[in-house]
Amino acid sequence: MELLVTYNCGVCEIKFNRPEVFNSFNKSMALALQKALDECEKNDEVRAIVITGEGKAFCAGQDLAEATEPNGPELKAIVRDHYNPIIERIRNIEKPIIAAVNGVAAGAGANIALACDITIAKKSASFIQAFSKIGLIPDSGGTFFLPRIIGSQKALALMMTGDKVSAEEADKMNMIYKAVDDELFENEVSSFAQKLSKMPTKGLGLTKKAVNQSFSNTLTEQLNVEEILQTEAGKTYDFNEGVSAFIEKRKPEFKGK
Repeated sequence: MELLVTYNCGVCEIKFNRPEVFNSFNKSMALALQKALDECEKNDEVRAIVITGEGKAFCAGQDLAEATEPNGPELKAIVRDHYNPIIERIRNIEKPIIAAVNGVAAGAGANIALACDITIAKKSASFIQAFSKIGLIPDSGGTFFLPRIIGSQKALALMMTGDKVSAEEADKMNMIYKAVDDELFENEVSSFAQKLSKMPTKGLGLTKKAVNQSFSNTLTEQLNVEEILQTEAGKTYDFNEGVSAFIEKRKPEFKGK
């Protein structure tokens, strides 16, 4: 099985499971991830999603053995059919998605991590825009997200050189949410995901939707988006529950509806 999928108290963990090749992607793993994300989107019991890796690596990107097979998928098909749909799903699913980077994240693996809503990494982990080392350009949304996160100068330097960035360096340059001591990593990710899953996740999803649209909107257009989505949020069960709990001075019980 290329993926290990588990459910626990509103959190779905999707774990890459090709540790013998540092969780690099082949066609079947890419399609399995697309399917797992679709199931998370449809399942109302899933309130938050964690993407992580088995073994020493998070994901080393594309399995080059597959990409160079005589009868293997062409590079165009790999980008179009494997990676692009994954990034679209990560950004469009209106639930919080956490990348739990347990080891090296290289190539498409690095950019999948950066496409997630929140990225938490072990201090021993690292990020590598490895594409330039084999004459390719960053894909999986790398040329979109990385310049917006850290600025075009640093992004281009990392893309052109393929230099390794430690998790602590990534934290300092605001590439990721935080770097965590290795021994605390699993508990940190679990408690963080559980915290999000118990929040008003319908509102969190609408927040994500608004941020997505902000990348291409003018201020006036974005203010209109906020008006529309705020109105939608105001009609949710969670809004009514949150207001009632505040007035009644009790802890709210959100349902993500």
